[in-house]
Amino acid sequence: MIESNWLDLPQTGTRPLGRVKHRFSSIQPDQLFTAALYMSAALFAFLVLLVPLYLVVRTGTAWQEAVQTLTRLSTLRVLGNTVLLAASVTIASAFLAVPLAWLTTRSDLPGRKIWSVVHALPLVIPSYIYAFLFVSFLSPKGILQQIVERPFAIDRLPSIYGFTGAFLVLTLISYPFIFLTTQAALRHMDPTLMEVAQTYGASKRQLIRYVLLPYLRPAILAGGLLVALYTLRDFGAVTLLQYSTFTRVIYNRYQSFRLDEAASLALVLILLTGIVLLFESRLRQKDSDTPLDITNSKNGKRFALNRWRWPAFAFSSIVAFFSLVMPMLVLLYWVIRGLRQDWLVQTIGDTQKNTAVFTDLIEPAWMSISTAFAAAVIALIVAIPIALLAVRYSGKAAAFFERLSYASYALPGIVVALAFVYAGINFARPFYQTLPMLIMAFMVLFVPQAVSATRSSLAQIPVELEEAGFSLGGTRLAILWHVTLPLMRPGIMAGGLLVFLTVMKELPVTLLLSPIGFSTLPTLVWANISEAFFARAAAPTLLLLLVSSVPLAWVSIRDNRE
Repeated sequence: MIESNWLDLPQTGTRPLGRVKHRFSSIQPDQLFTAALYMSAALFAFLVLLVPLYLVVRTGTAWQEAVQTLTRLSTLRVLGNTVLLAASVTIASAFLAVPLAWLTTRSDLPGRKIWSVVHALPLVIPSYIYAFLFVSFLSPKGILQQIVERPFAIDRLPSIYGFTGAFLVLTLISYPFIFLTTQAALRHMDPTLMEVAQTYGASKRQLIRYVLLPYLRPAILAGGLLVALYTLRDFGAVTLLQYSTFTRVIYNRYQSFRLDEAASLALVLILLTGIVLLFESRLRQKDSDTPLDITNSKNGKRFALNRWRWPAFAFSSIVAFFSLVMPMLVLLYWVIRGLRQDWLVQTIGDTQKNTAVFTDLIEPAWMSISTAFAAAVIALIVAIPIALLAVRYSGKAAAFFERLSYASYALPGIVVALAFVYAGINFARPFYQTLPMLIMAFMVLFVPQAVSATRSSLAQIPVELEEAGFSLGGTRLAILWHVTLPLMRPGIMAGGLLVFLTVMKELPVTLLLSPIGFSTLPTLVWANISEAFFARAAAPTLLLLLVSSVPLAWVSIRDNRE
């Protein structure tokens, strides 16, 4: 038992951690602290490597069936569909996001601070929710067709299923990734870059081509990578819009108990995401050869749009309408329609059938919030050691753990879920379909988000502050608790919030790994929209969006103030 406070230990160069047990007395505190960091990172690496190991083992035990699956014409068609959708959504998102980021950051666009928040909010809408709202509004017999039927005698609208619908839905909810990364780069851009080019007679087109776009290319690539990975991992939108990509086909194979085929297709999806990461890394290396980062940036004067002011305002309004306002109006329509139908059936003595009463949503909402909060806390506990190794330690092991943590973000949720299903059934039966296993799967998927935020925050802390703590006799653990972590608080809060928001809307992992009787808001929404009970899905959808949008709006407003 430690009798004295660890802050009162004598100031010597190397000290034991208080009066510890004799068998640990020869272990230096730095060694023990470093070993704890590596053990934590190694545990996370084991969980990540479990996914490709499962795919290799599952495919290897049935290699003949795997070869047949991979060589089928239908598999090649699914591969083409997946690549086409990911590339199209990424390019279209860039065309929307880059002008919007510049307008809200560097121009005199009316209401630009409000637009900064509005164009970030589509991130909180899960793809399956947006898809169900999109389908209910634009389907051949949807709400829009009912509106135009009498005045225009239109009895059926064109089909929006397939590539067209999936492309539109994923573009409208994915462009904020590029919007936010580009906006952040523009906030740190030195305006003298443009001013110097203008003094040499550069036209506006030359300024954009030779100054602005080269400077923004790393930010656009970073956001584009997130869009591409999000599209490759998406399950809800492509399923509801009946467009065959790998995630939809894998889930169908799993539902029909064709697990060998599901594993083979999942392995192809992993290889495809690896190719995307490699391609982005090569492009990023080209940008690093000629860095354009400006450390002493200043706001400078904003670009006057003049006669383009209101066309730019119209462009921002149109994008916001289709990405945010339209789905919210459709959701409001279903809420009102459900309430009206429930009121009508109550007059004849029936019970409510469409809109869930508030008390019925308390338990799913609590399960969603508590699970997301627990996953965020545990993700931060795992991410902080990896960030410390990446920033404060050198060596191949530290670099390996950092790269592996980022690579795990490329793992599709449905593939991670299948790996944990296999491990749970065959090696960890007591943990199968339990909350700890569900949270471990969330860790594999979303720890990279926490690592990115905490690492960037730690990198901004001068190492001299920690060295001053050592000179005063503090241990690494004491300095971490009283110096490093308080200074990392902004990154820790941002990383935890990002993990919380992402877990709140995650669907495939929750569907496959949640305990029996475990109902969350996403699973409740999915159960209703998959059966076309749109009015019944409206109330939990509205609650899910409210819980998710408030923290994101708060962060966006805080960033604009800063």
